[in-house]
Amino acid sequence: MNLKYIKLGILTLLIGTVELVQAQSDDKGVVIDKIIAKVDDYIVLKSELDRAYLEFLSRGELSQGNAKCQILESLVINKMMVAKAEIDSVYVLDAEVESNLDRRMSYFIQQIGSEERLEEIYNKSIEEFKEELFDQIKEQMIVQKMQGTIGEDVSVTPGEVKKFFSKIPADSLPYFSTEVTIGQIVKIPEVNENRKGEIRKQMLDLKKRIENGEDFGQLAKKYSQDPGSAPAGGELGFFKRGELAPEYEAAALSMKPGEISRPVESQFGFHLIQLIERRGNTYSSRHILIIPKSTESDIQEAKDFLDSLRTSVIEDSMRFEVLAKEHSDDQLTAGNGGFFSDATGAMRVSVEEIDPTLFFTIDTMAVGSITRPMEFRMGDGTDAVRILMYKDKVAPHQANLLQDYQKIRAAAVADKRNKIMSKWFKDAQGEVYIHVDPEYESCQILIN
Repeated sequence: MNLKYIKLGILTLLIGTVELVQAQSDDKGVVIDKIIAKVDDYIVLKSELDRAYLEFLSRGELSQGNAKCQILESLVINKMMVAKAEIDSVYVLDAEVESNLDRRMSYFIQQIGSEERLEEIYNKSIEEFKEELFDQIKEQMIVQKMQGTIGEDVSVTPGEVKKFFSKIPADSLPYFSTEVTIGQIVKIPEVNENRKGEIRKQMLDLKKRIENGEDFGQLAKKYSQDPGSAPAGGELGFFKRGELAPEYEAAALSMKPGEISRPVESQFGFHLIQLIERRGNTYSSRHILIIPKSTESDIQEAKDFLDSLRTSVIEDSMRFEVLAKEHSDDQLTAGNGGFFSDATGAMRVSVEEIDPTLFFTIDTMAVGSITRPMEFRMGDGTDAVRILMYKDKVAPHQANLLQDYQKIRAAAVADKRNKIMSKWFKDAQGEVYIHVDPEYESCQILIN
């Protein structure tokens, strides 16, 4: 079994779902689809393998060995996880699947341009899409949940890290390019009360129009600034308690289905909310979001604040890390004392991986310096102001424990988790029935 492909996952496609049947034939009697693997009551169709292989090729990846066999093994492993999940009572609620589907459909609609355009292109309604994709998405979510339970909470001691590193041949040690340690303190300008008042008035006007008979969904498509839900008429799908902004959730759950809230302010902007349905601890809603824009005076106020923080760091009265944790509005870096981190969690990143704008900024800086406040746009499109600290720079080098402990530790954890996964699959094979079509016997599926 090639554990490299375990995380391939089930390839969920927007169209082309094939009905689960033993075999289908055209008018000439030629089989166009058939079951090629079975794990308990779960099956893999030849069409699934073909689509997965095409998707693999579309990514521009070169086939190493027999890629089709490796992909088939991944698909069988997924079915195996679903079968084992049934045995172990690991399940995903239908409401969770529906919520996931709603978010995916919102994304697809956004890419296509409109709900009508999507339905026109594929000659299917949104509901037909969701019905076809439901089982695939549910299976994918169960696989993800099972992967999360296998080898969870894996940790390694410093001694294990050292032992893992010592087993790597010297000529196989990775070579790292230039790496830098960069921190930021971000301030999102606060919108003044006059502008907030204008938005509240605008939303109350929209609320009145809806109450007088206008369609909520149409107004959401026209006025909402939420790119994910606006094309779908503002619908967010089902969410559990605690998954949305507290202010939004409190307003939504205080209403009866069909009711519309007064303007609700959250960290994302102002919402006009309508509760659609409640199912236990989950609920479906839609909203119109208006994001207030900062004025020049709001931006200047944020710059003045950051400039005062910069001064306190330069004068050594405060540590940059402490100020970032207390004041930065960027949730991704604030917890790290404002510093960017790589996939392993190490607060030193390759210059090849950082944002080009960030790279060109530090390229003009001296190590140890802090910029003056600069305007920039965050990943979600929010306009903000930040100061950057260029703390350290490490020249290209071959991996070693002193400089790269965090990366080596992450590799040791992954190695330990893979061993746990291998044992899990070996044990699980004895609990489920697995059959692979003789046509793929040469693939030696799940044979170590």
